[in-house]
Amino acid sequence: MKKKLGLIITFVLFSMGCFNQKQSKKLPLIIDADTANEVDDLFALVRAVGAAEFDLLGISSAQFHISPLATDSTVKESQKINEDIVRLLKRKDIPLPLGSNDPLKSKKTPQPSEAARFMIEKAHEMPKDEKLNLVILGSCTNVASAILLDSTIVPKIRVHYLGFWHNPKSNTYDKKEFNSGNDTLAVNYLLDYPNLDLSVMTATTSQYLVFEKKKVDKELKAKGALAEYLTNRWETYNRWWTADDPLKERWIMWDVAIIEALAHPEWVTKEEFFTPTENRQRKIKIYTDIDTEKMEADYWAHLETQLKITSEVIN
Repeated sequence: MKKKLGLIITFVLFSMGCFNQKQSKKLPLIIDADTANEVDDLFALVRAVGAAEFDLLGISSAQFHISPLATDSTVKESQKINEDIVRLLKRKDIPLPLGSNDPLKSKKTPQPSEAARFMIEKAHEMPKDEKLNLVILGSCTNVASAILLDSTIVPKIRVHYLGFWHNPKSNTYDKKEFNSGNDTLAVNYLLDYPNLDLSVMTATTSQYLVFEKKKVDKELKAKGALAEYLTNRWETYNRWWTADDPLKERWIMWDVAIIEALAHPEWVTKEEFFTPTENRQRKIKIYTDIDTEKMEADYWAHLETQLKITSEVIN
């Protein structure tokens, strides 16, 4: 009887250990961000860095050439902010590969870059039972280029894209959206690619995660260099696409939504849909609902922890 009881206890402890190991396993990912384009990218990166849920392998910079505020080197602008963020977070150990400054010129020709090569390298380093998660917060140029350069990474990656509009009831798409417009060839390349594991946080769904300036000020004002950097970006950025809310009292946190969804999949609904009719017909996954209250509460809890780490004055 004692022997049998001992075997049962051993089995239970082993099962609990496996469960806890599975629960604590971090998601390996690279974030590809057009950080200088807007405000939400900065907030999203701060949520991802140092997160218990992620093994953040790198942050690559992406271009946003169709913006009316675009310079001749938007990718370097994104790169500069990425560098600022990791410095303020005291995480200069995080690799920051530079992406392409131009979109794809054809569906068969990649735009080689440090970012694309870095994605390929990390994909091949994944253990057999793991996949690398590529999170696209802007244009799809770098990820599409990585696949064009080395298609053998496809079975080793999952792509998570923030972009386009989608009606779940009719399964109709509208690609007239900023991220998609910055490289239409690249986004269609990903949609068309057979067997590519693709999940999309649409603008339709992410638009409901909204931060209010009053709350931002309460959480960030007079709380150090990182907090100052984020609030300054909010207050000084020219929101060119709308005349509504001229005082910038509210901001849609599109990119934060996809980061929170990856950190807490229990707070979202994700369904399978066929791709747009003009694309190769295959199934992709689309987020159709998110718990915005839990996402925002979680965001500020994480940021509170980050602010305790960062106290230096902006150089």
